Amino acid sequence: MSIWSRVADAIAALAKGEGLSVVFDKLRAAPDRTVAFTIAVIALGAKMAKADGIVTRDEVVAFREVFVIAPEDEANAARVFNLARQDVAGFEIYARRIKAMYADDDAPLCDLMEGLFHIAVADGRYHDKEDDFLYQVAGIFGFDDRRFRGIRAQFVAEAERDPYDVLGVDPSAPMEEVRAAWRKLVRETHPDQMIARGVPEEAIKLAERRMVAINRAWEEIQQAAA
Repeated sequence: MSIWSRVADAIAALAKGEGLSVVFDKLRAAPDRTVAFTIAVIALGAKMAKADGIVTRDEVVAFREVFVIAPEDEANAARVFNLARQDVAGFEIYARRIKAMYADDDAPLCDLMEGLFHIAVADGRYHDKEDDFLYQVAGIFGFDDRRFRGIRAQFVAEAERDPYDVLGVDPSAPMEEVRAAWRKLVRETHPDQMIARGVPEEAIKLAERRMVAINRAWEEIQQAAA
């Protein structure tokens, strides 16, 4: 059974008339975290597109880069996207439900943020409304400003790039602490670790950008300390 068939089953299991946000509560106890992650990206991606006011062809292409959708599964993917766009629930409700779904495990939330950034910059522009949307989502996920800036720096060309933000450490931290942070991020970015926390295999390539940013930040800090 494809992931989109499992997503469709999750949607179909809802009682008629319930909002899509209820899905996240039901998925909280579900063993298949890949379905949860997929629905979360689609739902928040749809809300972000609504906040931006327009869905461009580039954004659609970017979405397909995050998830490989077979022709027979396009209807299920479109159904989730349209439900999210039409649902009267605000994106804040979605973000809170997703946060609760993952509890204290913020690694998949970081993966999710990166998927949203990938879609946001797909049309070659990063809009103020998109920045505000993503900043608020990050806040609901429990990310502080430093972590948000670190993720944004991976995707937004004109964003300020502080290597300490990328690694999530204070500039005054001793080198051993910085090294430990770098190693932890490298471990978390390994494809096996990402798949274990529910990131679909198709979306693993997003980690390539993160790995480049992590290693570049570590190199810059080492060079500055030399």
